[in-house]
Amino acid sequence: MTELNDSTTITIPVRNLIALIFAVAVSVTGYFHIVERITFLEHNSELQRVEVEMNSEFRIKWPRGELGSLPDDAEQNIRLDFLEVKLQELENK
Repeated sequence: MTELNDSTTITIPVRNLIALIFAVAVSVTGYFHIVERITFLEHNSELQRVEVEMNSEFRIKWPRGELGSLPDDAEQNIRLDFLEVKLQELENK
């Protein structure tokens, strides 16, 4: 049986050593590409979640008038108010 210690020598052909180094390099590169892709997808998912929440808030608050109104709506409201006042004056006469 062979004993292993700090002075044990190992011989390996240069071709195999280069192949091992290449395999490790490819594995490390692949790992970092996968991690980068997962990070990108998580970031994209977070941005979409924020947009969906903002859209839900808009969908609920806009009809209630909590987010303001369009300029056309404001003009229409002014005209309606004016017509209501005129109608009230006519009814009083």
